[in-house]
Parts: sequence; C-alpha cells; structure tokens
Amino acid sequence: MTKVGKKHKKVEKSARILIVEDENIIAMDIQYILQKMGYDVFDIVSSGEESINIASLSMPDIVLMDIKLKGKMNGIQAAESIYNQFRIPIIYVSAYGDELAYVQSGRFKPFEFVRKPFIEVELEDKISGVLHKSRKYNMAN
Repeated sequence: MTKVGKKHKKVEKSARILIVEDENIIAMDIQYILQKMGYDVFDIVSSGEESINIASLSMPDIVLMDIKLKGKMNGIQAAESIYNQFRIPIIYVSAYGDELAYVQSGRFKPFEFVRKPFIEVELEDKISGVLHKSRKYNMAN
C-alpha cells in the first residue's frame, strides 16, 4: 500500500461518497472496499437520473460513476450534469478501455478514471488525490 500523508487521511475520514453502478454485486463490492478504507458510502444508485437526483439532495464529496448504466442516461451524461450543476468531483469506474479513450478525448474530462477490475491501492490513491484537489480548490474560492 502506498503511503498517504496525514492530511490526506484526515480528508478521507470525513468524505461522503455516492456510488453509481448498475451491477448490484459490483456496487456492494465497491461499497465494502470503500468502507474498509474509512469512507462513508451514503448511497448506491443504478441510473444516471437517480445519481443527479441524489447528488442534488445530498451533495456528496465525490461520485464514483460507472459509464454504462440503467436508464436513458449514461454515466458520462450524468457526470457532466452533476459536475456542471454542483461541482462535485467525479471518478469514472469502467471495465471498457474504449470508454476511457472516449472520455479522455471528449469535452468533459473527469477528475480520474479507474479501470475495473481495479487495485484497491489505486482506487484509494485516486480518491484521496481528487478529494485533496477539490477541497484545496474550494478553500481558494
């Protein structure tokens, strides 16, 4: 496991995370991993529409967003809406490399992208980094 500074660990302990994943077993696995790391997973939803609604009501610190979701809206559309409306950082979590290329070349760039299956340390480092950047940015503005 990589070392994470004391400041990062302090930020993590209070972080509230929304998981957007349409495969229940994968969502529960991610929830278990995040809780083991010390994060507060306050909700799991399976569609883009639900994610926007929950984000507007609960204002999580970060959203872990799958790209292929149930419903009419995919994860890219939902992430764009959440970020544009609420400035909540997004980390895409997807098993498809072609989606990574699309996201990186598109007009909406996420804070990070984690490919499934992921290594727990990689996920923890990306979340910690995104939260640190986001909170640093919010304090400056």
